[in-house]
Amino acid sequence: MAAQNDTPALQTLSRGIRVLEHLADVRGSSTIDETAAALGVHRSIAYRLVRTLEQHGLVARDESGRITLGSRMAALAAGVAHDVQAEALPELTAIANELGMTCFLATLDRDECVTLVSVEPRHAVAAVAQRPGTRHSVAVGAPGKAILSAVPTSDWPDGVSDATRAEVKQVAEAGFATSHDEVIPSLRSVAVPLSVRGRAPAALAVVYVVSAHGDAEIGRRLVTSADAIRHALGG
Repeated sequence: MAAQNDTPALQTLSRGIRVLEHLADVRGSSTIDETAAALGVHRSIAYRLVRTLEQHGLVARDESGRITLGSRMAALAAGVAHDVQAEALPELTAIANELGMTCFLATLDRDECVTLVSVEPRHAVAAVAQRPGTRHSVAVGAPGKAILSAVPTSDWPDGVSDATRAEVKQVAEAGFATSHDEVIPSLRSVAVPLSVRGRAPAALAVVYVVSAHGDAEIGRRLVTSADAIRHALGG
């Protein structure tokens, strides 16, 4: 009987988590109808889920009723690998301002690459936003390739293409990974692996539209910061 009674609660919890994942995936706002469609549930169910999450500060709604991730999500994200984030933040800030592009720390979460913290350049005319909590398959994008380079191939998710396997292999040789148009059209990214003992595989990365800096130059700068973070954490 206990297992049966737990089933609705577990289903509700799962749906609530899926709402948060949906909002992270859309990289902006969503309506109740769009959220319901993404979850495959009735609008009334989506509304109740959003209301509960809103009460806990995990989502917010604007005057038009559109939903975004709430400020409480940032506080929760800050607790994930807190020491790594604390050491990475000054380096992310320095890179963002030196190169004029958004710099971020991403980590492996099952088969996905998830952004933990990001910093936009102080004086850029138009910087690319990279929200904490943003996630995508680890098999695409420069951060994903950088992370996979630190993961045994036996632990890779299914469906990694031969092209991606070849690119990941090149990360060890070049020291950095690159991508263009893979996660979001028109955006470029460069990333390096960040392996810290006792922590999930991670990556330092930048995302931008255009830059006067070449991939190798960006990669070398990221490697310098990754080494500094690793040294500070004794990894």
